[in-house]
Amino acid sequence: MNSTYKIYFTGVGGQGIVRVSTIIGEAAMRKGLNVVMSELHGMAERGGMVTTEVKIGDSSSAIIQDGNADLLFAMEPVEALRSLKKVGPNTSAVVNSAPIIPFTVSLGIDTYPAIPEIIAELQSKLRNLFVIDALGLARKAGDTITANIVMLGAAAAIPGFPVERELLLASIKGTFPASTIGINFAAFESGYETVFHKISR
Repeated sequence: MNSTYKIYFTGVGGQGIVRVSTIIGEAAMRKGLNVVMSELHGMAERGGMVTTEVKIGDSSSAIIQDGNADLLFAMEPVEALRSLKKVGPNTSAVVNSAPIIPFTVSLGIDTYPAIPEIIAELQSKLRNLFVIDALGLARKAGDTITANIVMLGAAAAIPGFPVERELLLASIKGTFPASTIGINFAAFESGYETVFHKISR
């Protein structure tokens, strides 16, 4: 891999952004790689934006310069759009297709773009875009709360991802209660297989 692999995570409060970035960081450390991470919590308690920046490899600062992310990991479609300043010509992206409608939209203050419009905008900026129905896959795995682990599996299948799936699974096993490991493993594999098959076509 390059000397530093840079991942920009974005989503809203309650989607497990910080948890999944920590799992990746722990797995990278199991591999003996340096990891630096920064977190920005917006109005997370109200479903506001949450972002995390992770660098794996040779770096002392977690801040990712605009246009320099290797991977955009977006748990929410509009939050992916808001993060486009971080992407460059070689950035890959995994984006959860399930929207979380802000309360301001419910109150009629704002509007939420149509999902096809969001995807078209993302496609115009990203050559390596993988849109994942993480919520649907998590439901099939046994619990919608595992959508972030579905996305983790999807990210792990992207060429160049710096941490092997076995290390990520070991990190998952060390993170969650034993009773939930089967569901989390199933969620991870469903995301991994979805992207792997898209790449293999």
